[in-house]
Amino acid sequence: MCGFAGFANFTDEISQNENILKNMNETLSKRGPDEDGYYIDKHVALAHKRLIVIDPKGGKQPMIQKYSFGTYVIIYNGQIYNTKDLKETLEKNNFTITTHSDTEILLKSYIHYGKNVVNYLNGIFSFVILDTNKKELFLARDHFGVKPLFYTILGNTLIFASEIKALFKYPNVDKILDNQGISELFGIGPAHTPGITIFKNIYEIKPAHFGIFNHNGLKLQRYWKLESNVHTDSLGQTCEKLKYLLNDSITKQLVSDVPLCTFLSGGLDSSIITKFAADFYKEKGLPPLNTYSIDYVDNDKNFVKNDFQPNSDNYYINLMNKHLHTNHHTIIIDTPELANSLKDAMIARDTPGMADIDSSLLLFCKNVKKEMTVSLTR
Repeated sequence: MCGFAGFANFTDEISQNENILKNMNETLSKRGPDEDGYYIDKHVALAHKRLIVIDPKGGKQPMIQKYSFGTYVIIYNGQIYNTKDLKETLEKNNFTITTHSDTEILLKSYIHYGKNVVNYLNGIFSFVILDTNKKELFLARDHFGVKPLFYTILGNTLIFASEIKALFKYPNVDKILDNQGISELFGIGPAHTPGITIFKNIYEIKPAHFGIFNHNGLKLQRYWKLESNVHTDSLGQTCEKLKYLLNDSITKQLVSDVPLCTFLSGGLDSSIITKFAADFYKEKGLPPLNTYSIDYVDNDKNFVKNDFQPNSDNYYINLMNKHLHTNHHTIIIDTPELANSLKDAMIARDTPGMADIDSSLLLFCKNVKKEMTVSLTR
């Protein structure tokens, strides 16, 4: 994943606030350890922390495109799965594509489609685009809100970032927990009401929404809504359609210029993802897919069968490995490690979450990152 931060004020000049921008960006170092980049003009400041996945040289951010009719700048976190289709459309409309980075495809798609670009995107994303001709920012988040985008407003200034903690590096953005925040935390946490956070005046761009910020302020708009329809397909049609959708979704996420793996718990979701990914690797003549699972010290001694879980995870993990011939790795974690990582896990989330489940995931990912950069999981 990557991370970004920035602020904009189309009324007053903010170019003197470079140090503030750098402080905000430094809080995102763990999201993007490979590169950082900055763009600052009189009214807009943009920063990016990059985890390199695709096109190390061509995907640098902020990415800038200059035309006779204006300059466009993008900061972006995510992955666009239909870049090939978008690229073909752009080239038919006389756009020149110079990299194989989805960042360039996304930026030029915005230049081509304008705010309607979100209707053409298949992927997980949050991004901010500066249009110097219109003197406005375009902010957008993917359909289900996989990628985060938080913001607050101070006077005429919009401050935004991939993580809440970056917003607090901006002067006078205070950490205030009011009654609504307490209700969120203790009433429905670790879930939350879409659009708000536990902190007063700290908001998120809702899933399937975009925003336009200019001298008139910030206006938000929904661009997609999940619809429920009567299911009319037969069992056979349903199976074929489901198989196609799963294969299409999973294989499109296997595009990477860096080491990639899947997490394999032995459950239904991770087993399905690993099955399609392993088959894809075989079809392309690639080395066996790397898979990773987590286990705990003495778990084999302390596991007790029950109706909910009649077998340990390892039983099903081993079945999948034998069937798919993956290159499997098991990360073993001890209880003291989990306890010592509880605070780090909460800091990573910016809010209290699911305790040892979060610290388990944090430690697991830290260990996997030693060899892999991208992982597919449910």
